[in-house]
Amino acid sequence: MRISQDQIAALNAVKLEEQAAAYTHLAGQLEREGFDPGQLVRKVREFQVAVPSWALGAGGTRFGRFSQPGEPGSLEHKMEDVGLLHSLSGAAGAISLHIPWDIPQDFAAIRQLAASLGLVFDAVNSNTFQDPKGGRASYRYGSLSATDAAARRQAVEHNIEVIRIGEKLGSKSLTVWLADGANFPGQTNFQQALAHTTESLQEVYAAMPEAWKLFIEYKPYEPNFYSTVIPDWGTSLMLAEACGPRAYTLVDLGHHLPNTNIEQIVATLMWKGRLGGFHFNDSKYGDDDLTVGSIKPYALFLIFSELVYGLMNNPQNPVPAWMIDASHNIKDPLEDLLQSLEAIREAYAKALLVDRRALAAAQQAHDPAGCQELLQHAFRTDVRPLLRQARLEAGAALRPLETYRILEVRRELTRERGAGSVATGL
Repeated sequence: MRISQDQIAALNAVKLEEQAAAYTHLAGQLEREGFDPGQLVRKVREFQVAVPSWALGAGGTRFGRFSQPGEPGSLEHKMEDVGLLHSLSGAAGAISLHIPWDIPQDFAAIRQLAASLGLVFDAVNSNTFQDPKGGRASYRYGSLSATDAAARRQAVEHNIEVIRIGEKLGSKSLTVWLADGANFPGQTNFQQALAHTTESLQEVYAAMPEAWKLFIEYKPYEPNFYSTVIPDWGTSLMLAEACGPRAYTLVDLGHHLPNTNIEQIVATLMWKGRLGGFHFNDSKYGDDDLTVGSIKPYALFLIFSELVYGLMNNPQNPVPAWMIDASHNIKDPLEDLLQSLEAIREAYAKALLVDRRALAAAQQAHDPAGCQELLQHAFRTDVRPLLRQARLEAGAALRPLETYRILEVRRELTRERGAGSVATGL
């Protein structure tokens, strides 16, 4: 299924007068505060977020999975779903593949399909948290960190294979997340596990093309609950520095212990020039993988405030790779992703409205109340007309979720694919 520009334009037409009035009002306010509304619209329009191939179907939990009708049963279907998201939101111009769940059969055809949908390939993601079919070794006790040399060799070779697949797609980065760890005290020699991981990652890094980046993800717990080999940003940074200048830390919002100051981590990594990627989601307890902005919107804004500051002041840090990493057990995945894309751009737009000069002055004057007022003024600004204007200028839907429902996209996908279609790889 594809949504035509004519369909979107027809539905937008009904709301054009309302949008013009709302945007004119907001633009006037922003101009009085010293901002250029047109420049803000351009920045929002250019902010693109990758959608991972595994997020197009129902995710589920270890207790069960409730499939949605019309789920994508192939890589082509997943790409078409991201194309739908991009047509509606104008914000999802990239897809991130998970290997071996989504290995193309015909690379030329897949690249051609991506081009026709207006998509590029973001980071490719390896998988050593599941045993490969027909594998000669098991990852039950670890992969890149395993005491078993055969398991380590298999994991390294898999990551190199993922790089080669990514090269054929035009991707230029590899994301590595390890489930390696232990559930019981004494089960693992911490230093040996870290040494093995370092050596394995160095070998993977050496196999990357010169233009590629390595993103090293961290997580404090799960599926191992006593220890994880890469439990925090400091360990990830240490491993990245051991690999070389094109290795970076990747921050996933859900991969932190409760109440962790993520915005400070972001600021530190950008100052060091080592924030390579960012995975967006939201959580109440841990790695809940909920809709972005659904639980802690102010925390998301504070994180974006540091990201924007870093983009302005840390040229030593490349622009991070942005991606959603969420799981949908109850919601329609496409509706959930549309809401996440909106929340991400909203937090970004609000962060652009922070008066940096006034904030710096308040910080120098040791005025915490003044600092709070400046941040909360930006956070409380209703930037939705600005986001809608960015979509309008990009030819996307003024109201993506509403348009999705009016066009009965899920019903049409179910008609095309069947009610029993199940997303691959999950």
